[in-house]
Amino acid sequence: MRRLFPVTDETAAPAPGGGSGEGAGREWSLAELAAAYAYPEPGPGGPVPWLRANMVSTLDGAAQHDGRSQPISSATDMRIFGTLRALADVVVVGAETVRKEGYRPARAREDFAALREAAGQRPAPAIAVVTASLDLDFSLPLFTSPLVPTLVLTGAAADPGRIATAEKAGARVVTAGDGIGVDPARAVRALADLGHTRLLTEGGPRLLGQMAAADVLDELCLTLSPMLTAGEAQRIAGGPAVTVPHRFGLVSMLEEDGFLFTRYGRSRTAY
Repeated sequence: MRRLFPVTDETAAPAPGGGSGEGAGREWSLAELAAAYAYPEPGPGGPVPWLRANMVSTLDGAAQHDGRSQPISSATDMRIFGTLRALADVVVVGAETVRKEGYRPARAREDFAALREAAGQRPAPAIAVVTASLDLDFSLPLFTSPLVPTLVLTGAAADPGRIATAEKAGARVVTAGDGIGVDPARAVRALADLGHTRLLTEGGPRLLGQMAAADVLDELCLTLSPMLTAGEAQRIAGGPAVTVPHRFGLVSMLEEDGFLFTRYGRSRTAY
């Protein structure tokens, strides 16, 4: 792993095994990854919601292969994936991704236990599933045996029978919209009201597209995979186009084995 951006004296220094860049030629520790991906410190007014997304894309823009992201990922990408989860209060995910990826509850990580305790966080992040229909298998461990109760974000007009089924399975249903669907801005506020201000979404593309259109995304952690898949796979964000593209600025970039691990933040945001 090596750091390519921001550029420092260490970034440009040659590594003992060839190549250059801060940390080149060795695997970064989890503590180093946690520091590289730390959430912004709370301001004078206390913590405010910060929504980051974590996605992977091939060189030709595919967010999936055969309907799943794992084939275009790497071992280091999964270490960063685990680190981002370990830093978050809650992981927000779309119902379709839950169904396709076989989502399980987040687990407590001993390597991050002290860090989470110092930050006042529970041992593991909660999973929050965004769904209009509540068409989910509530017998799955995600709902029946999580370390932290799973949240279900839905609209006020959601089917009462499905809500009752979700609650009976152990999920906490949170209303975040006036109709059937979820309003992304209300979802962020509802999660913050529950004390979840370090927010992470892992998509899928439709949910990320909705968040981008609603302009609630503060940060995108994007892994660029050195692969070509062709085909008709989804991009990392789908749905209606925004009227004016939202400009983000590059915050950091790491590299390993041709994979680029980037962080982009709102251009108006100071890190």
